[in-house]
Amino acid sequence: MKARITLKILLVILIICSLSLPVWGADKKIRLGMVNFSLCCPYFIGMSKAVESEAAFYANIKLFTTDADGDAAKLTSDVEDILARNVDGLIISGAWLEAAPAALDSIKRAGIPAVMVDRLLKGGDYTSWVGPDNFTIGVQDGQYIVDRLKGNGLLVVLRGGPADNSIGLNRTNGMLSVVEKSKIKVEKAPDFGGWSSDGGFKLMEGMLARFSKISAVFCENDSMCLGAQKAITDAGRSREMFLVGVDGEKAALVNIMQADSNYAATGLNNSDQIGRAAFHRMMAILAGAKAPQKTVLPSPLITKDNVCRHYNPDSVF
Repeated sequence: MKARITLKILLVILIICSLSLPVWGADKKIRLGMVNFSLCCPYFIGMSKAVESEAAFYANIKLFTTDADGDAAKLTSDVEDILARNVDGLIISGAWLEAAPAALDSIKRAGIPAVMVDRLLKGGDYTSWVGPDNFTIGVQDGQYIVDRLKGNGLLVVLRGGPADNSIGLNRTNGMLSVVEKSKIKVEKAPDFGGWSSDGGFKLMEGMLARFSKISAVFCENDSMCLGAQKAITDAGRSREMFLVGVDGEKAALVNIMQADSNYAATGLNNSDQIGRAAFHRMMAILAGAKAPQKTVLPSPLITKDNVCRHYNPDSVF
């Protein structure tokens, strides 16, 4: 299964680059940076680990990784520190950060390529971006919810936050673009779950206390959905509702595979795959490839019917 997924990633890279890369000498030393705005959650940890895992295959590659712990000023400082190490390129995982103009300006002045993963930062130049179409993922989830509920019921929505997070907004808005055309009633949790399982658990506890009958739960990511599922189980209400998430986290896929699970579906946005794709994109650029500036990776809906095709037990996410 791992070989199949890796092959898919490589095929995507080859297709989008559409060229033959020159062969480098074994003595060529390559220095790369992996700059993370946050490693708070499995998704972002998986992204960084995927890049580390791919880099580890090459004895002549030195990879430097950072964690800004959600601090925009520290992200800029991390970029400057990595640039001081004379790296050949930077991969940037912006998490929920919307813009980092100072960091991107520093990279531009250094004259090295910058590849963004998942989050497309605003306000600066970059070389290439690899990620998902979050609105479309939301639309897919929304259609699944409407079809399964036959257009009726109560849907609870758990958001990651903060309020201006375009990734979360696109996912929820995509879902609502379908659901709001039906008779399904939508109730958003009043607070944000911070994209974590603990956050999802707390939000769901509150919604369970507010509503005696819930038909379905939509979460902006799988981690929150896994936490919400635990709250639902603890309340003895698992048979009452089903859950739909986003990302394709390994723990969520295992859950979907279980015959008696109420975890029904998720939209694929696997950080393992995106991180590895970004690493190979960077390598292609350094080897002379003229890569596209934006590449949207496929994000199919995963349900019990196809989960076995997407599950990779060796995935870092």
